[in-house]
Amino acid sequence: MNTSGERMLRANGVDLCVETFGDPADPAVLLIHGACASMLYWEEELCRRIARGGRYVIRFDNRDTGLSVAYPPGAPGYSMRDLAADAVGILDALGVDRAHVVGRSMSGGTAVIAALDHPGRVASLTLVTTTPGDGDLPPMSAEFLRYTGSGGPDPTDPTAVVNFVVGLVRAYGGGSGHFDEPAVRAVAERDVARTRNIASCLTNHFIMDLAGPVHGGLGDIDVPTLVVHGELDPVFPLPHGEALRRAVPGAELLVLAGAGHELPPPTWDVFVPALLAHTAR
Repeated sequence: MNTSGERMLRANGVDLCVETFGDPADPAVLLIHGACASMLYWEEELCRRIARGGRYVIRFDNRDTGLSVAYPPGAPGYSMRDLAADAVGILDALGVDRAHVVGRSMSGGTAVIAALDHPGRVASLTLVTTTPGDGDLPPMSAEFLRYTGSGGPDPTDPTAVVNFVVGLVRAYGGGSGHFDEPAVRAVAERDVARTRNIASCLTNHFIMDLAGPVHGGLGDIDVPTLVVHGELDPVFPLPHGEALRRAVPGAELLVLAGAGHELPPPTWDVFVPALLAHTAR
């Protein structure tokens, strides 16, 4: 299988770290992760599984994560629309005309903006553990809020940051039983070691301008859309996924039984075939 290794690309006027898997001649799948999460949280083995299904898989570090461009803590120089333009800029840099775009958590919004404001570049949408962002929907779980409300780590203490991230991923599970602490800790340690500015990574996505698409809303999406949601998601409980499926014309919903806000390896035997089928349309 072809893999490029991590490389820096100039996309949408900024420097972003990108890695690809598979054959560039295959249909492209662009993976966009959520708040504060670098591309490492699209695990390498997950990317390889998708690529083995005949897809050219692209993962990258959003601004203020990993090796991509970093801004001063508390002063993100970008909006969610800029992140969507970054995704399209990566396609430009790689010579990809259209991609199947997968947006996870916060970046469900990024993926939606890409589909609506950059028509012709998005072949399909897959929206994972995200939300339509409005309506009478249940709040985050009390247990999750207790963890995130306890205060973040000292960004100058890498061990404290790793421990916080490990605990956060445990909280994301919502009691699913899929939490693998050694594996999560290994990813967190690698991620903290390679991140340009930890303080910026921990804060800036939460205070950036969350402006939505310029052209239309969820009801105007006209590409095939798959909504993937964990049954036990404590961040956006399952009714968020159900509401998103209703809001997007023709969308389908895949509920991951026993899963929370993450895509842990035990779900891949369900998620990967569903994604391959969805992107084969």
